[in-house]
Amino acid sequence: MSFDRFAFTRRQGLKAVLASAAGGALGAFGRLDAAQAQTRAETLRHVLAGTVNTLDPTTPGATRESFGLSTAVYDRLASYGRKQVNGSWVFDFDNIRGELAEKIDRSADGRTFTFHLRKGATWHDGAPVTAEDVKWSLDRAVSAKSLAAGQIATGSLTKPEQFKVVGEGVVEVSLDRPDRLALANLAVPLSPMFNSTLARRNATADDPWAQNWLKENTAGGGAYMVEQYKSGQQTILKRNEAWKNGAGGALPYFKRVIAQTVPEAATRANLLERGDADIAIDLQSSDISALEARGKIKLVATPQINGFTAIVFNTRMAPFDNPKVRAAVAAALPYEAMFEAALFRRGRPLFGATWTDAPNGAFPQPLPFRTDAAKAKAMLAEAGFPDGFKTTFSFSAGVAAVAEPMATLIREALGAIGVDVSIQKLPPAQMASMEVERRVPFFISAGTAWLPAPDYFLRNYFTGDHRWNFSGFSNPKLDALAQAARFEADAAAYEATCRQMVDIVARDVPMIMVWQPNQDAVMAPVIDGYTYWFHGQVDYRDLRRA
Repeated sequence: MSFDRFAFTRRQGLKAVLASAAGGALGAFGRLDAAQAQTRAETLRHVLAGTVNTLDPTTPGATRESFGLSTAVYDRLASYGRKQVNGSWVFDFDNIRGELAEKIDRSADGRTFTFHLRKGATWHDGAPVTAEDVKWSLDRAVSAKSLAAGQIATGSLTKPEQFKVVGEGVVEVSLDRPDRLALANLAVPLSPMFNSTLARRNATADDPWAQNWLKENTAGGGAYMVEQYKSGQQTILKRNEAWKNGAGGALPYFKRVIAQTVPEAATRANLLERGDADIAIDLQSSDISALEARGKIKLVATPQINGFTAIVFNTRMAPFDNPKVRAAVAAALPYEAMFEAALFRRGRPLFGATWTDAPNGAFPQPLPFRTDAAKAKAMLAEAGFPDGFKTTFSFSAGVAAVAEPMATLIREALGAIGVDVSIQKLPPAQMASMEVERRVPFFISAGTAWLPAPDYFLRNYFTGDHRWNFSGFSNPKLDALAQAARFEADAAAYEATCRQMVDIVARDVPMIMVWQPNQDAVMAPVIDGYTYWFHGQVDYRDLRRA
């Protein structure tokens, strides 16, 4: 049954579901008795714009919401820590701890990781977690036709022979050579650990990894169990009281979580303001400003430290195959005006740096792009276009709220140096196809890196002939540096290599990362502990009601 059929009663329906899940309905005058109030306090209500379309995060086509849910339902061998930055919690990429593994040993040569599983750890059905379960889960990750294989291959994890059971509750992972991202890949949602006995019981000859069954069923041992799942509509979780794999062994605060899709941003905002929902991370900027002004919600705004919005040049299409043309356009763009009009300054600028040579190897970092119309005109003439040229600036209708004000300002600024820009707003599917086929010359795009190591970022977005190299950029020196950095064990040498890559990107301008938008988490004033995670979703295990 389509959720849209209930649009006129969405709020009432959500309240009824939440009241039922919390163990009791509202009293005749809207008051809760003591027992019901306590149960309500232990229930977290999350409203989403998108949908959870599978319970197996490795399913091709899985949504980001599915990745987020999986962190609560499945454990991984390892997990990133978290830290406070400017008063807000963010994930700590440089601090990896055991999750299902109680201890992780690393060999001196960096080629072997030994995982010692937590004693007494169990699956949701009460069966003990075994090393054989872990071996099967890792074999599945590299062997099944899923999202997992491509991701963990970026950490040199590619074949079952790399995973061995070496003792009771002990698994060894071996590498042909040290890879900086091997352990990090075992902490992402695409590396879940499965109850192999349960999964194999539901496998078939045509589906040996139980991929079909696991789309709508679980075989996990994480902090929460799935109590109810309606694909694309709603998921209800209940706390796993036997869970021991969190930091310090503590259980999450909330005994129950209700995650429900509510497509309209205004409706989500209304539910939060009225107290009918506890958290949302995907409201419109205008709604957030209005809610904040009325003072009935808490806002935690965190720049997406592993993400970016970019103005991209198709470096395989004239005239943007000329780096001087790209640099001329970069000098003409009205950065501050775009930041204000498109994002209301809700984010971290990645423009305006004053350096000539990269000060460090961090990436993304602000690059030396600033508005200078005189310089832009001079460079355009130097590139062989003293009278300018005509081009098209394209964007997806799905990001129109941000892209349209940017496009208007870009057209005006480039018009001033003789570049005639036509604006093209395309349906999302068409825009994606044209971008992949490299049929748009100049456009807006965005990305995130689950593993925000500088070399991973630069390798994914500036090398290779694949979807994520938005600009189709090719620079032999950068290609070689990116591959070398991945396997560089010396910290100083790694930093120097990354700094060289940042210099190349700043000089050749294949695309301009203009900013890192905020992840705006809007929540009830009594919700604490929200953490910005690399996958961009809510980790329910972090949250509590004050």
